Amino acid sequence: MKKKKTRTWFVSRHPGAIEWAKRQGLHADILAAHLDVEDVRPGDTVVGTLPVNLAAEVCARGANYLNLSLRVAEADRGRELSADDLVRCQAKIEPYHIGKLT
Repeated sequence: MKKKKTRTWFVSRHPGAIEWAKRQGLHADILAAHLDVEDVRPGDTVVGTLPVNLAAEVCARGANYLNLSLRVAEADRGRELSADDLVRCQAKIEPYHIGKLT
């Protein structure tokens, strides 16, 4: 049986985040504005800023989750950030393993 190739997803609906990722040289096989967790396969890598419950589901499926972490000032909340804004907000990609406690 042929093993399916793992994929890297970049999940964002924000043009500034997409541009920032390109500037960082982040390779993504799939660029998605919305993630259907059912499409994620074991070994895949999902990069983005997901709600904690979805990030936990990604990890439970055997995929890797890399969070796009920012330090957003209160004045910047609720507005669309450019790639330059993300640099100013110290954007970085950080690995997390998240699981639901029972």
